[in-house]
Formats: sequence, structure tokens, C-alpha cells
Amino acid sequence: MEAPGVPDEATVTRDGRSLAPCIDGVRTFAPVTHIDHRGRVFEIWPEESDYWSEPFVYAYAFTIRPGVTKGWGVHDHKHDRYTLIAGEVLLVLYDDRPESGTRGVIQRIMLAPEAVRQVTIPPGVWHLNVNVGHTEAQLINFPTLPYDHARPDRRTLPVSNEHIPFDATQAFPTQWR
Repeated sequence: MEAPGVPDEATVTRDGRSLAPCIDGVRTFAPVTHIDHRGRVFEIWPEESDYWSEPFVYAYAFTIRPGVTKGWGVHDHKHDRYTLIAGEVLLVLYDDRPESGTRGVIQRIMLAPEAVRQVTIPPGVWHLNVNVGHTEAQLINFPTLPYDHARPDRRTLPVSNEHIPFDATQAFPTQWR
């Protein structure tokens, strides 16, 4: 007789690298956090680097209340460059670019103070933000193009839709379902 239960799957390598599928062009960064008796400091933009290869042209902050989802959204021309300031956000990405080698791939990235705080999302990649923490999440976006109020570079879809093959209920903590 077979033992009950579903076998656990490996999610990271021995040195901590994720085994989850990654979308071409999506980049993440976990800046060093300095902690002492007064508090914490992490460098958002320490200097020009491989991660921050394009200049700053615009910035804005946004928040997500606990248990709330923002998305799906996609840009046709600009990259989003998120920096998590506070909270915990599950970022779900879907590659919809016809020319991409990872078209159709779903990628999940956990943004948290103890892990990845920065992510770059290329044009054509749909994104859904889910606050999975118990406090309001705070983020800053440094997109690669300024916001055009006359012609916003943004398209949206409902959280549940027929275009993106992702059950959004998977993104919520089980205690909230």
C-alpha cells in the first residue's frame, strides 16, 4: 500500500537558488540590509550597476492593503522597477510576449524585507500584486518611461480572466480563503 500524502517538491538548490521557472528579462535583486540598535538601512540605488542599467526618469510610491490584489496590468513600452519598502507582496508574472522564449510561463516572486526587495518587469509581461502580509505593503516604482497622462502605457485585465492561465486564489494565504 502506498503512503498517503503528496510528495514534497524541491523549490531551491542547496545554495538557495530558486528552481521555479523564470521569465526572460525579469530581474530581481536583494540589496544588503544593514541592521543595528537604531533600525535598518538598505540601499535602493547604491550606484549605477548591472541591475540599475537604465537612468531614472520617473518615480512614484504605491501601497497595497492586506489581503488585497492589484492587477493584472501590463505595459507595452516601459519596464517597471519595483522596490519594496515595507510589507510582503507575492508578485505573479505571466509572459505574453509573442517573440519570447518563455511565452506562457508563470513566475512567482516573493517580495519581503528578508528576501528579494527589487524586481524589474519588462514590457509585455502581465503582473499581479498580492499583499500576503498583515500590514499595508509599500512600494516605490522607478519605471523606465515617465507616466503619459494623455496616453497611459497600461492595459488591465480582471484578476480572474480567460487570457491568463492562473487561479488567483492560489496567491492568497490559506487562512484567508
